[in-house]
Amino acid sequence: MSSMRLIASVSAAAAAAGAARLAYSAMNRRPPGGPKTWSRTNHRGEPVTLLEGPAVAAGAMAGVLAWRLTGSASWRASAAIAIGGAGAAAFGAYDDLAGSGDRRGFRGHLGALRHGEVTTGAVKLGGSGVTGIISAALAGGSPADVVVNAGLVAGGANLLNLFDLRPGRAVKVAVASGALIGAVGQDSVAAPVAAALALLPEDLGERAMLGDAGANALGAMLGASAAGLSRPTRIVLLAGIAGLTAASEKVSFTKVIERTPALRWLDMLGRRPAPQLPTVTIPAQPGGPGPGGSGGPGGSGGMASPQSRGGLGGSPPRLAE
Repeated sequence: MSSMRLIASVSAAAAAAGAARLAYSAMNRRPPGGPKTWSRTNHRGEPVTLLEGPAVAAGAMAGVLAWRLTGSASWRASAAIAIGGAGAAAFGAYDDLAGSGDRRGFRGHLGALRHGEVTTGAVKLGGSGVTGIISAALAGGSPADVVVNAGLVAGGANLLNLFDLRPGRAVKVAVASGALIGAVGQDSVAAPVAAALALLPEDLGERAMLGDAGANALGAMLGASAAGLSRPTRIVLLAGIAGLTAASEKVSFTKVIERTPALRWLDMLGRRPAPQLPTVTIPAQPGGPGPGGSGGPGGSGGMASPQSRGGLGGSPPRLAE
């Protein structure tokens, strides 16, 4: 990497990280619509805020602006990434604040549409598609390039949102994806990656979460950043996004991660320990088995964990349903 490109990347990253922290602090002091608008309850029964999402999106767009001002990027490339992120964040925030969560996935939203119900998720999916087209058109290229790039923006936004189910997971996926795209010369990933990393401590500490606004914005901006890759590489990337999205309708990413030691280790890295459910002592019944028996205090039936009663064990969702 040349010295000018390195300076541009560092400037973009610094601007993005600083703007994200500043936006998060400002919005926490005066949350638009009040604190309750953005507050949700996680699996621990603790409140978390969705303000991380808008703050990350704002920081990433500030970083893209800094990247453009260094003269290392064309206005078309920077505008494509910024508009992709802004549109995805706006439609994601709409779903965050107005959505009920009753319908999930493509099948859920499309099924509702077949019955005449327009869900907030369907609006978000449609809006993300339009945003992807506008972003791709700004990036330029042949009609085939516009189609592929639109798919990367919209598909990237949707896919990253599917990982926002545990603290820090979506940010880690965004950072890994950005590192791969950046390794092949796409410096524009510095802004969204730095903005996400700036608020990763809040996410891992379960004080805040990206929500649809933040995850969609990051995914869209990473997808738009990939527009500079060769067409065969972009087609392979789009096929991967489509395949993972289709798989998510049938397979739980969380279960796959938990069954794979290396992925589980990465997923838990930096997170708070999982809540330990207390064991419950079951007193011996009169006339029941004595000590050492299956039902007495000294036997295997003397202690029962909540996991064995009513299916309370397993991995709870990030938000309480």
